[in-house]
Amino acid sequence: MPSSIGIGVIGFGWMGQAHSRSYRSIPSYFPETGIAPRLVAVADTVPERIDLAVNNFGFESGTTDWRQLLERDEIDVIDITAPNALHQELAEAAAAAGKHIFCEKPVGIEPKATAAIERAARIAGVITGCGYNYRWAPLVQYTRQLINEGRFGELTHYRGRFFSMYGRDRLGLLSWRFLQDEAGYGVLSDLMAHAIDMAQYLCGPVARVVSVKEIFVKERPLPNPGEGTHYDRGKPDDPTGAVTNEDYVGAMVEFASGTRGTLEVDRSIFGPQSSMAFELNGAKGAAAWDHEKLNQLQLYLPEEQAVDGFIEVLAGDALPHQGNIVPGGGNSLGYEDMKIIEALEFLKSVEAGRQHHPDFTDALANASVAAAMARSWESERWEDVVSLRIEGSEA
Repeated sequence: MPSSIGIGVIGFGWMGQAHSRSYRSIPSYFPETGIAPRLVAVADTVPERIDLAVNNFGFESGTTDWRQLLERDEIDVIDITAPNALHQELAEAAAAAGKHIFCEKPVGIEPKATAAIERAARIAGVITGCGYNYRWAPLVQYTRQLINEGRFGELTHYRGRFFSMYGRDRLGLLSWRFLQDEAGYGVLSDLMAHAIDMAQYLCGPVARVVSVKEIFVKERPLPNPGEGTHYDRGKPDDPTGAVTNEDYVGAMVEFASGTRGTLEVDRSIFGPQSSMAFELNGAKGAAAWDHEKLNQLQLYLPEEQAVDGFIEVLAGDALPHQGNIVPGGGNSLGYEDMKIIEALEFLKSVEAGRQHHPDFTDALANASVAAAMARSWESERWEDVVSLRIEGSEA
């Protein structure tokens, strides 16, 4: 019999809808797993979104009061895609209610909040997951396999970036993402979180960093209350407000393994549209991948190739997960396919009763690197990465 897992989603904007589509897709794409997510309830402050969730996504019910989801025994998992400022209250309440939790990054609005959330989940003993979806691209999984097999030799260099043009429009609305009190940090949380996760997923822990930041677009048009996202735009004569978190972060990093690298993110840049990418070099080879071409991997393994130089490897059904979504070689996956894989792997962990990865422990390791970067902005020098873990396993 299929294993029914009750889902409650808090926040039904774009990401909440993407998560919900992913849960719905699991039984059709991965029937062999026997996992059957049940969309029990959604919570959102906008009634129209609740109607959309019930009428178009198949949720059984909806409410404007997220606390009602925690009271329902048939909900096993609370999925949090609400604005960052709400994450701590939501996650700590879900943990106290004994619900397993999937939370979009960054788990906390700032690193110390992530530490508090991780502790709450650890005390409650619930299974947690975090939305670092880019690591689930099949060719990224393949790259990690090659690293673990020693095919690149000792890693020496790593260059990670996430350049996204969502903030390039100087008339783009001043949504919550551009406000320190609602989003926390800017690209340090929004984009660098992904770059840090990918770097540590492939190369291991970052040991120390030196970092800089900048706000390139200092004013943006004000949105109407409850309307508009960071993809919408205002008019030249609209009233404006100040952007209070950073557009750009750059860092040099040293990994515990001795690998050296750079991490760079920007939301206001012109050119790259969604370039979440890495290049890595080892003593025996190299690889490069970019989300804008997520079905292509540039690979250089001179001891294994007939020609000297990079070759292009296309994704195909020989890679994990891909064959369930599209058969054959060279047939493409997209962004939401990574979210389907992410949701599947999390629910597999829930069904098996084992801790998932990436979990809140991984999110805390990520936040610890981000905190070192923020300290470096103030000190203008190298900063060691110090774990923010709050000790203690009892309330």
